Amino acid sequence: MEKTPNQELSQEPDVTIFARVQFEATHNWPNCPIEEVAYLRNEHRHVFHIEAHKPVNHDDRDIEFIWFKHRIEEYLLEEYPEHKLGATSVEMLGRKLMGNFALSKIIVLEDNENGAVLEMPKEV
Repeated sequence: MEKTPNQELSQEPDVTIFARVQFEATHNWPNCPIEEVAYLRNEHRHVFHIEAHKPVNHDDRDIEFIWFKHRIEEYLLEEYPEHKLGATSVEMLGRKLMGNFALSKIIVLEDNENGAVLEMPKEV
């Protein structure tokens, strides 16, 4: 049966807001075991792209997403003041942000190409 445009949902959907942030930083993988990409052992630059998802409880913007984005940007500047992540991987960065902001999901990409997705398991 097709729904009409203004028909109510039979169940309440889970709702998250998200913010996208990008920042330039350097990092390295000192113990990289793969000779083909041995250069990753040295400090190198990326533009990190982050998409942070946070659950909300109602539809009246209980977390304003521009404010949320600003808090993530401030955190990154405080945590990495010289834009140096050291041996922090995208997975490690994702875990740190997920814990600090109580996120349900985060995507962290290097140069908007490759990266990791971390997602909290759905409660049953």
